[in-house]
Parts: sequence; C-alpha cells; structure tokens
Amino acid sequence: MKHVEIHPFLDEEKQLKAKTYENEKRKIGIASSLLSLVFILLFYFSGLSEYLANINLSFTYVFLIYVTVFQILSTVIGVPLGYYSSYIHEHKWGFSNYTNRTWIIDQLKSFAVSLILLPILLGIFFWVLWKFPETWWLVAATVTTLVSIVFVTLFPVVILPIFNKYDIIEDETLTGQLSEILHKAGLKPSGFFRQDMSRQTKKENAFLAGMGKTRRVVIADNLLEHMSLSEIKSVIAHEVGHYRYSHLPKNILIGTVQQLIIFYLLNIIMKVLYPEFLTSNTNNLSLFPMFSLIMSLLSSLLFGPLNNLISRYFERQADRTSLELYPDKDSFQKAMAGLANRNLSNAYPEWWVKLLYYSHPPIGERLSFAENYKI
Repeated sequence: MKHVEIHPFLDEEKQLKAKTYENEKRKIGIASSLLSLVFILLFYFSGLSEYLANINLSFTYVFLIYVTVFQILSTVIGVPLGYYSSYIHEHKWGFSNYTNRTWIIDQLKSFAVSLILLPILLGIFFWVLWKFPETWWLVAATVTTLVSIVFVTLFPVVILPIFNKYDIIEDETLTGQLSEILHKAGLKPSGFFRQDMSRQTKKENAFLAGMGKTRRVVIADNLLEHMSLSEIKSVIAHEVGHYRYSHLPKNILIGTVQQLIIFYLLNIIMKVLYPEFLTSNTNNLSLFPMFSLIMSLLSSLLFGPLNNLISRYFERQADRTSLELYPDKDSFQKAMAGLANRNLSNAYPEWWVKLLYYSHPPIGERLSFAENYKI
C-alpha cells in the first residue's frame, strides 16, 4: 500500500484488494439508493399511489392492497441489482457460498418477512396519524421506541432463525471460558449458539443479541473455524462491552430523540408542501411515497455521519472492555487483523469514507489502539 505503513499482522496485498472491493461495494450502494429514489418518485408522480389510495373499498382493504403492491413492485425492481450485489459480486470476490437456488430461497424469505412486518408497522403508524393528527409526531416517536424494544428482544428468537440454523455449542471448554468473560461483566446469556453463516458466505461474525432472557452469544461457524480460542475470547469480550456500557438501550434512546426531531420537522415540511396531509386517511396513504422519501433524506442528512460517530465511540468502548476483560493484546490484534484479511476490510480508509460509511473504527485504528493500550 502507498503512503500508509500497515500493521505487521495485516496482509499488504489483501489490503490493496480491500480498497478495490470497498470502492465497488460503495458504488453498488449508491446505485441502489438512486434506484430506490427513482422508484419512489415514479410510484408517486405516475399517479399509481393516488389511484391505489382511492380504490372504492374500506380503508383497511385499500391499505393492505396499497402496501402489498408497493412491496411487490419495490422488490421486483430491486432484484437485478440485488442479485448482482449479493450474488455475482460476492462470488467474484470469492465470498459467496450461495447457489442460485439458496439465494432465491433467502430472498423469498426476506420478502415474506417484509410482507408481514411492513403492513403491521405501517398500520400502527397510519393509526397514529388518524387518531392524533395534531401530535402524531410525538406519539409516533414514543411508539417507535416501544416497537424497537420489542424487536430487539424478539429478533434473536423469531427473525434470525428464519434465515439460519442456531445450534447450541457443545464445546464445554469454549463455553466455559466464554462464560467466565461474561460473568466478569455481570452477564448471564441464555446460551452459546453456532450460526451456519457458511451457508451464505465465507465472511465471519460473532455477536451478542437480544435483551433479558433472549440474550445470547452467537458465533458464526466460519469464525469458529478460523480463529483460535484466545482470539474468539477476545472477540466475545468486545461484544460483552456493548452490554457492559448498555449500548442497546442507549441506541434506542438516541434513536427516539432523533426520530422525534425527524417527525417534528417532517410534520412541518409535509404541511407546507402538501396541505392535504392529515386531512384524511386516503390523502395520507396517497402521500406515503413522498413522506417516506423526505423522512429518509432528513434522517441521512441530519444524523447519518453523527450516528456513525456515536457508533464508532461505542465500538471503542467495547474494544477497551475486550482488553480489560481479556488482557491479551496479541490475541485482540490477531483477531482484528484476521477479520480484515479474510473479510477484505479496508484498514485505512480515506477520512471522508470513514465519516460517511464507517460505523466501526477502521481496523488500522483498532490495532493501533490495542498497541498503545496500557494493561
């Protein structure tokens, strides 16, 4: 690599590839955002949104038809780019383990889940608009918080098993040593689970998911295969840091405040641009594409880089916890560098790339942090 002295645990050739891989993924992401923008604008300005919202049926049926058509069209339009991004491009770089059949099955599962969740979530939202037209922004932010808590709690036991198998890890040596790390932080998981991530990708991951009784340690089979016991302990100690510092509830609180601001501004903007907003359920439904577009723009412009900054700060706290609970710098650095090498993670991105896209500190920074950390 040029201009940067990389850490000795990092593979220089793979770091060069990582920059190219990241650049290609970023272009695909921009293309996906533009495609979504075009779809939203066409859905509204073609008159399709107004037509569907004014079907001569009871509003409940109209709402269900509208949401179903919207979801089907957005999915169909996104399939070609989605196939290129998650199948062709990932195969090109040697990551994907999908066959055409398994990729299609996962896409159908994802579509089915969204077809169930979207009407429920939007149904709650439109009910709030109908019942509380003057203070909907305040009520909606409160409801969003409650939904987030429920989702975080149920996610590991309801949503995740739809896409992957989660087997209890039988290795008592591994689970025993991981339990010691959790106990140091005052945590007790409901179990240690192995995720068959290799069914989809060669990339690696490990995480703690859930709240309360649904809290569990999940380790991908790829990671179990490529990391030593000490490296796995270092990774899990990092994940424990997120619970030690209550990052989940903090993120929910931060999200609530941000959503309140977004909804408040959205209320003002929508009333100025579309005076018919909040005058009837039909008008609200017809305006849904523009409502969602403006909300997305507000969220990205106001809080995108800020949320990345907050997330990087939380990740730094988790890294510090890893080195406190399991004070083995060498294992921490080998784990981080190994992930960068095998996952093609760019360890030294440009400053603006880090600002706009990185929710975690770049691996290069994490390696330097561990190098300078005083145990």
